[in-house]
Amino acid sequence: MNISTIMQIMIFMLGLSMMAQASNAQADPDCVFPNSSKAAPDWVCDAPVEGVEVSAVGSKPKSGAGLAFMKQMAATDARVQLAQQMKVHVANQVKQYMDTTGEGNSKTADEIKTSVTKQVTSESLSGTQIFRSIVAPDGTMYVLVGVDTAAVHKLSEAAIKASMKTDAALWQKFKASK
Repeated sequence: MNISTIMQIMIFMLGLSMMAQASNAQADPDCVFPNSSKAAPDWVCDAPVEGVEVSAVGSKPKSGAGLAFMKQMAATDARVQLAQQMKVHVANQVKQYMDTTGEGNSKTADEIKTSVTKQVTSESLSGTQIFRSIVAPDGTMYVLVGVDTAAVHKLSEAAIKASMKTDAALWQKFKASK
């Protein structure tokens, strides 16, 4: 073999090596299923989904009861998480409203915030829906349950209104601001 042939082989090998590295870099997904190296949709890893204001991912391991049961249980798991998120979301809205009005002492604001969060937690989170579902390689069902923007505002406002009605002065200010 002459030097020219050796150089061509080395360049060819270098090119193959670079192509292999590039394909490996592209093969590393941003999100994988738990206990797996298989790529999963981004929402499984809690990435936001367009059009879904507040969401949660629930899961249910493979069950002999079937896919429908697994989906229902995964949705229930997600709704529990969603209720916690909604409590925080509504509490922040109440705080923002109280800061905006500048009315009431902190005791009144805390009472209303507590009342609102209790109401949201006790609600069945009407307006929630399953936006996505997928079965992982190990058979676990994952679902994305969420509330779209309109439903979040409707649920939040209903909870705030119901709670503020207990304090007539704040309720009048709230109605006037709307």
